[in-house]
Amino acid sequence: MIKISVPLANGFEEIEALVPVDIWRRAGFEVTMMSISDELIVTGSHQISVLADSLFDEQKISNSDMIFLPGGMPGAKNLDTHKGLQNCILEHHSKHKLFGAICAAPLVLGHNKLLENRRATCFPGFESELYGAKHTANSVEVDDNIITAKGAGVAVEFAFAVVSRFSGEEFSRQLAEKMQIKQN
Repeated sequence: MIKISVPLANGFEEIEALVPVDIWRRAGFEVTMMSISDELIVTGSHQISVLADSLFDEQKISNSDMIFLPGGMPGAKNLDTHKGLQNCILEHHSKHKLFGAICAAPLVLGHNKLLENRRATCFPGFESELYGAKHTANSVEVDDNIITAKGAGVAVEFAFAVVSRFSGEEFSRQLAEKMQIKQN
């Protein structure tokens, strides 16, 4: 079973986190939302509180097939300054596993030098945080083991790019059809 870890920080963008989690769970993936604070309840940037599945310290992200970083402010910056998450990101990268980041969250990958000479996209205004990346203006950008996206408005497209990556285009198309989502 595909395992995806979703670290949540206070100030995360609710749509960017919850839409992908919902779609991936419908796809049959094991998705774990983990709070990087010391409380299970994490409050998004629009004051919507979410009950995480676990605390960050209780999980072994190293067992995940993908780490997904939702954006939002100050959520992305809170993820960026979490030392435990930073260590997990570097370990995950050393195993060439998949990363996903949306909106401002690609800055976490940029600050960890994972985007050098790679195509990446982000929310407009955060391009300078993607250290060494070849920034594109695409809604979703896939470059090897890193999938980035612009923001909340493309959360569905981003989520299905991940479904396609793990389960194939046909499965992704069928799931979208069941959900009444029109794909290109």
